[in-house]
Amino acid sequence: MPLINVFVVLIIVGVILWLVNNYIPMDGKIKSILNVVVVIIVILWLLRVFGLFAS
Repeated sequence: MPLINVFVVLIIVGVILWLVNNYIPMDGKIKSILNVVVVIIVILWLLRVFGLFAS
């Protein structure tokens, strides 16, 4: 996967997470759990893209 695609996906995920955090009313605990889950998923995806984690 080209590096530019990785940056585009990271930007899109970041914008979607920002929109969810700012415009969808949720309890603070749910938002923090959602943020942690998304960050873990993105880290695992990045490790797989760069070949450091085999699925």
